[in-house]
Amino acid sequence: MTGAYPSEVVRVICAVASPFIALFGLYVIAHGHYGPGGGFAGGVFVAVGAILPRLTIDERLAYRLIPPAAGPLTAGIGLLAFLVVAVLPLFAGGAFLDYGALEIPGMEPARVRYLGILVVEVAVGLAVFGAMVLIFDTITGRSER
Repeated sequence: MTGAYPSEVVRVICAVASPFIALFGLYVIAHGHYGPGGGFAGGVFVAVGAILPRLTIDERLAYRLIPPAAGPLTAGIGLLAFLVVAVLPLFAGGAFLDYGALEIPGMEPARVRYLGILVVEVAVGLAVFGAMVLIFDTITGRSER
């Protein structure tokens, strides 16, 4: 069931909680290379922050906030960004996902690896977010809008 939920309490709590859930997902993505979590878990949290309003608030408002086209678009951007960052070291003589092989003037290989992992986490987060929103929209029959 999508659209306005019959309980005012559920609608208000979900409307208040959704941005914080999505913000926590961004935190998990940004700090995924330091500890547990990362792109996949963070992408799911951000997707839940986007899907929850679709289940509880007015359908027109929910789909105006994040339109159905956002799902495949962000999934594609995330996948493309991951592939570019993963394959780029091959052209520098390194292995797949070996960011240390990239020679960036003024940066140590450890710093390049750090930034490469961060970009991969963000790319995976985008891909997972887009895929989850696309799956939800497809299941509910809203992907063609």
